[in-house]
Amino acid sequence: MSRYRPPTQPGSQYITPEGAERLRSELAELWLEERPRVTQAVSEAAAQGDRSENAEYTYGKKRLHEIDRRVRFLRKRLDGMVIVDVAATADSGGVRRDPQRVYFGAWVQVEHPAGDLKWYRVVGPDEFDMAAHYISMDSPLGRSLLGKRVDDEVTVALPGGSTTLIIIDVRYTEPV
Repeated sequence: MSRYRPPTQPGSQYITPEGAERLRSELAELWLEERPRVTQAVSEAAAQGDRSENAEYTYGKKRLHEIDRRVRFLRKRLDGMVIVDVAATADSGGVRRDPQRVYFGAWVQVEHPAGDLKWYRVVGPDEFDMAAHYISMDSPLGRSLLGKRVDDEVTVALPGGSTTLIIIDVRYTEPV
């Protein structure tokens, strides 16, 4: 059995202004606060003597590597991002979007087969959060919702089988 794994496709490059700010604040917190604190702890642990048996030194170095890896990822990811302001009513061409159609950043209310209604927001892969009902535009549900209108039926292929959802409402401001 081989350990080879085919490379994964990078996620979409779109992000909301809120998501971009969240990534920037994480980067600033890691680089300006946590990394200097861990570096100081590692240098204090190194001053204690034998590093081979010094757990604080070993784990501090591992934490520094984790921080550096995350900082590199965030910088590279933020450089290639396209920030989409969904609050704007017109795109760059001055054409008004169809408010009944699902685009990036839309809040979508769907009816599940059991009859329950749920709101989802279609966002980029860097900001999805199921607790807040943010779904990635690259997910099966996100891909199936994009471009659809109110009252359209959407079939989503899930691991447990496919299911059909009905789009009840589309909004570009957070529903109350």
